[in-house]
Amino acid sequence: MRKPGRRVVGWSLLLLWGVAVGWHVRREYFVSETKRLAEAALSLSPGINFYTLRMGERAVGMATSRLDTVPQGFVLEDFLSLELPALGQTGRAVMRTRVELDRSLGMKAFAFSLDSELGRYEAQGTVEGDTLLVVALESAGSVQNVRYRMAERPVFSAVLPIRVALGEGLGVGRRFRIPVFDPSTLSTRHVDIRVVAHDTLLIPDSVEVDPATERWRPARFDTVPAWKVVETFGGIQLESWMDEDGRILKASTPLGFSMEKTEYELARQAQEDSRLAGGGGRGGDVILATAIQSQVDLGETENYDELWFVLSGVDLEGFRLEGGRQSLRGDTLVVRREDWPNLNPPYDQLPYPRMDLAEYLQPEPLIQSDDERIVRAAEQMANFRFMWDKNPKRITRDLTLGVNRMLTKEVTFSLPNAVQVLEGRKGDCNEHTVLFVAMARALGLPARTAVGLVYVDGAFFYHAWPEVWLGEWVAVDPTFGQVPADAAHLRFVVGGLANQVEILRLIGNLRIQVIIPPKVREDRPL
Repeated sequence: MRKPGRRVVGWSLLLLWGVAVGWHVRREYFVSETKRLAEAALSLSPGINFYTLRMGERAVGMATSRLDTVPQGFVLEDFLSLELPALGQTGRAVMRTRVELDRSLGMKAFAFSLDSELGRYEAQGTVEGDTLLVVALESAGSVQNVRYRMAERPVFSAVLPIRVALGEGLGVGRRFRIPVFDPSTLSTRHVDIRVVAHDTLLIPDSVEVDPATERWRPARFDTVPAWKVVETFGGIQLESWMDEDGRILKASTPLGFSMEKTEYELARQAQEDSRLAGGGGRGGDVILATAIQSQVDLGETENYDELWFVLSGVDLEGFRLEGGRQSLRGDTLVVRREDWPNLNPPYDQLPYPRMDLAEYLQPEPLIQSDDERIVRAAEQMANFRFMWDKNPKRITRDLTLGVNRMLTKEVTFSLPNAVQVLEGRKGDCNEHTVLFVAMARALGLPARTAVGLVYVDGAFFYHAWPEVWLGEWVAVDPTFGQVPADAAHLRFVVGGLANQVEILRLIGNLRIQVIIPPKVREDRPL
């Protein structure tokens, strides 16, 4: 079966990594030194800032950040609107964040929402005591309540620049390590921060209409002292310039996204210009810009039982390259396609009878395997109630092919969650994967998410697919309807959105050389 093409690979993940992680990574939680920060925060004044978002030279959106004072502290509101080109389509999404802060910038409550083609996803959280975060997730009428016990008192993300400026200080050479919580992935990670340079930037501070063109243009520029700050997590570096009060002036991410402080009229005009200009070629396409070209045309990838890939350009430490179908020999990754006819699981009926894989059978945020709609759809797709045969191999195949048929292949910009995908019936690899994993767990079939690269039409694209436990972790691909997945799937990461951030350090750095094993060359001439 030939893969349907590039349209269904990694769009949502790239958007999530490049935006929700790229921007929100500086908008997370940290430990506050309460008294000192409360005193420093007295100098904060209300205000609103506007930003133009770009990918390369193309404007892809605009953002606002508003800080208000209230009797017991502060309220911070962020708004971000994106229109990103991908393979001839434009993915649109709007993110909103509202955070209630105490006088020392500690978080009391937050609300995060993402509106996309699939609908709305919302997360609302409150802090109880110092370290207990209670979060309610809502999507397509499904509500999940999650409680997180954190080692340190959480403070919300958007405050990180202010914290650095008012708390630690912006002296060149200073270094900090701060635990950061991301409301879009509901995860905490430590971020290393370095202040590496000081300069003066020119920032528009007023606009006027050019009488000759009737377009907005800067009327005056303000000279602003600025500090360059580098944030590092998991081998990924993000760079930003901020002023003495912690306001972001410029920032950039490894995906080629950047943001610049400007005036509202200029940000809106840049977004409208980009809309009218249409597609921006390879450099302006979020999927093509991150693809890795192959020096070998593999043609029909399902013809290969095994492939070798020489990996270079990145430190492979920390990736899940070993295990199951994959083995790493030095810098060479060997991927073999599972021998499906001869695969004999150690259990012959569902649900899986042991407790050793409990985490891969339970619901989790965005994978609502206990939702009645997911359970009914899974049972219907696998004929689970009416057939005595509940063999895990049969059900794996039924779910893989069933999800493939159910969903329209369409790039979407969302935080994929199973209930919303089931309702919307469309999506790319992320939507196919999250729905499959939820359905499999609903039937008692251990399943997890794998993320890495897949070969399509002469290049490797970022991609997600499920793995199921059949005595070993077996890769299947409902996006392409493959049982098992072909040997051109290279797994780097296992797990949910929090783990998938690690893929960022591959982008722009990883190089792949494909080697056809000698026995394959003899059997199948290229």
